[in-house]
Amino acid sequence: MSVKDYHGKLDVENGRVDLSHGSGGRAMAQLISGLFHQAFGNEWLARCNDQSAFEVAAGRMVMTTDGYVVSPLFFPGGNIGSLAVHGTINDVVMAGARPLYLSASFIIEEGFRFSDLRTIAQSMGAAARGAGVYIITGDTKVVERGKADGLFISTTGIGVLADGLDLSADKARIGDRVLVSGSLGDHGVAIMSTRQNAALQVEIVSDSASLHDLVAVMVAAGGRGIHVMRDPTRGGLAATLNEIAHQSGLGFRLQEAAIPVKPAVAATCELLGLDPIHVANEGKLVAIVAPGVADAVLAAMKGHPLGCDAADIGEAVADDHKFVQVATSFGGGRIVDWLSGEQLPRIC
Repeated sequence: MSVKDYHGKLDVENGRVDLSHGSGGRAMAQLISGLFHQAFGNEWLARCNDQSAFEVAAGRMVMTTDGYVVSPLFFPGGNIGSLAVHGTINDVVMAGARPLYLSASFIIEEGFRFSDLRTIAQSMGAAARGAGVYIITGDTKVVERGKADGLFISTTGIGVLADGLDLSADKARIGDRVLVSGSLGDHGVAIMSTRQNAALQVEIVSDSASLHDLVAVMVAAGGRGIHVMRDPTRGGLAATLNEIAHQSGLGFRLQEAAIPVKPAVAATCELLGLDPIHVANEGKLVAIVAPGVADAVLAAMKGHPLGCDAADIGEAVADDHKFVQVATSFGGGRIVDWLSGEQLPRIC
């Protein structure tokens, strides 16, 4: 996004992106200065360089990158832009880090409405400002009609990690408690119900949100007793715990009755033939914490607006098979494995 303002004016209300907006010429300059700079405006972008230089705090840095291809682009509770910012910030903060800066790259299909692009960019700017984060560099490409599904976004996030924190799946220990920050499956069901025009009496809204404040209060309460944090996005809680199990060499035993799921989400999952613990979330986290700090961390989570429905749902156990087991209230149970990716639409 290294262009000067050429004082051209986009017809944002009625216009559409064409190939010239990715050509590096005047039209591209007008797009970047008249739309993206307006939405993201900050001192770094104002310099109009090909990169951004920023101060680095003492200590370890955290970096992550992600791509977003969600369909539909707009859904109850957000859009691809807010999702990209929230998702990338959350990947940074799952290390216990404080997020600082983002980059954003856009692949736009020819014919995409400027008005929709402006809405998406504005939502990205608002989401970043809400987390105290700046989008300081980026890139824009335009591809021919039919070669992209409207818009794809790729983001990179950078944060700084406090001394003493080293959260990693291989830190999980037998007896650790499994905490979730709230009801599961909201985002995935919001996407799927929109795609399939499901006739629901209650609209299900995506849980897309930045978890930086929630993580900060958790770290303050649990410190080094927090061993792992993950945001259960694609594949939901099931995929996340299977990943941690294989990385740690442990298993997990969960209590189904303790897993929070909203009635409307549970009903929609039943209608679609899905298990809520396989469905994606974009504003929830799972934490594996030492039993000695579990109560304090859970209380801190419940005291935060994004953790008011937090729950202790199980424990880490010795298991050479590295199974994730879910026990029912009737004395039975099941082993939860990864879900085949073909069974779910693009939800992030």
